[in-house]
Amino acid sequence: MLFEDTLQYARLMDSQDELALFKQQFYYPQHNGIDAIYFCGNSLGLQPKNVEAAIATELKTWREIAIEGYFEGTNPWLYYHRYVTPALAKLVGAGMEEVTVMNALTVNLHLMMLGFYRPTATRYKIMMEAGAFPSDQYAVETQVKHYGFNPADAIIEIGPREGEKLIREEDIIAAIAANEEDLALVLFGGINYYTGQLFDIQAITLAAHNAGAVAGWDLAHVTGNVPVRLHDWDVDFAVWCSYKYLNAGPGATGGVFVHEKHAGNNNTFRMAGWWGNDEKTRFKMEKGFIAKPDATGWNVSTTQVFNTVALKASLELFQQAGIEKLRAKSIKLTAYLAFLLHRLTNLSFEIITPANPLQRGAQLCLYFEEKGREVHKKMLDSGVIVDYREPGVIRVAPTPLYCSFEDVYRFYEILKEIA
Repeated sequence: MLFEDTLQYARLMDSQDELALFKQQFYYPQHNGIDAIYFCGNSLGLQPKNVEAAIATELKTWREIAIEGYFEGTNPWLYYHRYVTPALAKLVGAGMEEVTVMNALTVNLHLMMLGFYRPTATRYKIMMEAGAFPSDQYAVETQVKHYGFNPADAIIEIGPREGEKLIREEDIIAAIAANEEDLALVLFGGINYYTGQLFDIQAITLAAHNAGAVAGWDLAHVTGNVPVRLHDWDVDFAVWCSYKYLNAGPGATGGVFVHEKHAGNNNTFRMAGWWGNDEKTRFKMEKGFIAKPDATGWNVSTTQVFNTVALKASLELFQQAGIEKLRAKSIKLTAYLAFLLHRLTNLSFEIITPANPLQRGAQLCLYFEEKGREVHKKMLDSGVIVDYREPGVIRVAPTPLYCSFEDVYRFYEILKEIA
């Protein structure tokens, strides 16, 4: 597209945006009495305005009928996890029987690995990207230790080539093939949190399967950001959080995908709990776990109603907007942002996120060799909310559900002043 660096152009783009009205459905932090520019949905999404009423509904049920809320009331709690399934299934390209919500992301990652990482003496290695989010690194490290392996030997990390900041996907594919004899699990983040690089989930999953390994994904920065087709791509399992692009609030329940070929197979190992037991026999209160023949067979404990309320409310907005339309707007927003950033010749930084919009989501990462923290503080002081990650990266995420082209232009104007 041909862009212009004028406020009038940004406002013209907003006037033509069919999703522009969703901006009014969220609350914004204030700076000097006006809405801050919020480009931090990759860390914590804004609060949708419909959340307050949604929480009030469940408080009313609890207040008025207490335990009967599990079976009566506006949204009977016994089935609360089901209320978010249709929208989540659309976002991740799954059947409704392949998706559930429970716990939090890293807890779910551990639970999935306990079921899908089944090492043997000869096939025990896990491949992941170098520089994965620390929580994923910790989970993988402790899992291999749990089975008595040395992380230095059992974990294969694929990093960028010398002098580069992005991982070449041909290097990932080649490494999988080179380790096919002893590779048990391939586990990548769908989008790298530090660089914003979107990996080819379909190609890497296929390579993992060709090598005889399981393919698992951390989609914390993907779900609600980039549409995917986990079922069609034959992904074995995936996990994600709900507090970033899904706007479900701090501590919100996490999400899980389990492919139907595993979810419908009772021989697929899982850590059992009462909520995952077959509903026809659950209240018999007997020994002998019989898993539900879908992803909810992994639900260990009672649905966290108040940790799911905001997710349910936010997903109503996603259903109205449509993930494909959100993705199309996101591509335009980041392209416009990149266009304006390249005009800042007096500020020394490098955009390390891929230039190809099909290899990134809603986030551009600005790498500063020096003074990154100083620039970040000046952004915050100027009413721009972005985050900083060591070493030297400011992450800028104009989330399409509630960010505008004018937001991007105002950000550019502020950066010019900082420069």
